[in-house]
Order: sequence, then structure tokens, then C-alpha cells
Amino acid sequence: MKLELQSPKIFSDIVSIISEIVTEVRMKINKEGISLTAVDPANVAMVYFRLPATLFSEFELDREEEIGINLGSLKAVLRRCRPGSSLSLEKKENMLHLGINDRIKRDFSLALIEIESEEKPLPQWEFNSVIHLNSDVLVEVVEDCAIVSDACTFSAEPSKFIVEARGLNSARAEFSSDEAEIHSGNSTARFSLEYLSKFIKGSKISSRATLSFSDNHPMRMDFHTGDVVLSFVLAPRIEQED
Repeated sequence: MKLELQSPKIFSDIVSIISEIVTEVRMKINKEGISLTAVDPANVAMVYFRLPATLFSEFELDREEEIGINLGSLKAVLRRCRPGSSLSLEKKENMLHLGINDRIKRDFSLALIEIESEEKPLPQWEFNSVIHLNSDVLVEVVEDCAIVSDACTFSAEPSKFIVEARGLNSARAEFSSDEAEIHSGNSTARFSLEYLSKFIKGSKISSRATLSFSDNHPMRMDFHTGDVVLSFVLAPRIEQED
């Protein structure tokens, strides 16, 4: 296996975002590219990403590979990439060798690890509400809610989408079909802002976000850039409103 990325920033950003949710993962590498599906230790959130083979300037693969890696260690190496650096990845026995090429060539080796947890596929649900909006707006709304509470409520109607948080204080944002693309029946669900605050960092890779949810059902948040996909699933908070 030998891969090369001329522009590793998007890979570095994705690894950095996912590392806040899970620490040790299995990455799949096949002729389609690199992908990962993982569940957080609390079994509350799931993350998925796909980096297509077409994004690589070199993609040599004799057979499908699965590599277990510590994301903290991988993130630390990827942070050493400067603008204009290229990145090579090569698996040899139980090591992943990474080369950063810019003014000089720098090499790193990371030990691969055994991951025993069972991999679950990303669920494919039918959602009652699907909202498309600018990711920078989503970031602002989630950050607003995090000021006043530890959870927020998503509410949607055919022509309206509301994000609201209430504690001693409150925050509320309302979108009409002019500000967001809304495909919805009537849905309401409440979610942890601790997790949402991590998910919205997907705005680094895409200017658009998609929220999919139903009444008191896990939600899905998707960020797409071409064939690059970063997706999150989050279980609802089932409790009385503050």
C-alpha cells in the first residue's frame, strides 16, 4: 500500500475533528479510497468519513487493507504538514509510515494497533425532516445555544426550522424557507450541545450542512465536498425540557 496526497489539509482536518469523538479507529482502504465508521466510547455518537481514491495523486493498493490507528498520534503528525506540503502513506508490516515533503522530506512511523470493537455500518434511516443550510450559520446557532444550556431542541415544520435552547437563560434561531432548504413534516427532538459543538467543526470541509431528524430519534449531520463525506449520528436526549 502506497498513497500520496498533494493537498493533505482536508484529510488533516477530518482526522482532527474525528479525534475529538473517538481515539482509536479502524480505517478501511480499498480501491474506492479511505473510509471509517466508529462509535464513541459512550455509545451516543457515530462518525463516518470517506476520502475517495480520486483525491490522491498516487493510490497503489495490492489488496484491501484495514489499519488500526490512534487518531491522536496521527493528528500530531498531520499537523506537521505546512501549506504546500504533500503527504505519503505506506503500510509495512505493523507500521504506518508517513512522509511529509516540502523543503525537506520528513518521515514518521506510527505503530498500528488491534481494534477489537465490532464495526457498525452507518444507519440508513428515513427522516421526517431534512434541512440544508450554510454551515457557518449552523456554527453560529449551535454556539449561541451552548452559551445558555447543555442541550438544544430542533423543531421543524414544512416551511420553518427552529433551534432553541433553554436554561436559566435562552437562545433561539428561526429559519424560513428563504434561509434554509426545508423538506419536512412536523418534528421535534433534543440533542446534546457537547456533541453538536464537535460536529459543527465539519464546517472546515464544507460550506453546506445537512441536518436530518425525526421526533425523538437519532439525528444525522452531513458535510459533503465533492466525493468527500463527513457524517455524524447522535442519539437524542430524552428528558423533560428545562
